[in-house]
Amino acid sequence: MASKEDPQKARRDAYIDQNLKKVFSELETDEMPDQIMDLLTVLRAQDEELKAKK
Repeated sequence: MASKEDPQKARRDAYIDQNLKKVFSELETDEMPDQIMDLLTVLRAQDEELKAKK
């Protein structure tokens, strides 16, 4: 026998999904702070140095 999903649970799950998508789509458009970008630049340079030594 196939069980039917509770309609209230389905609405709640859909509401949560919509809000999570909204929050994460807003985060995608935010710019990273300069300090984070500077740190990423330093880490990438260090990574390239390590690769060159191998």
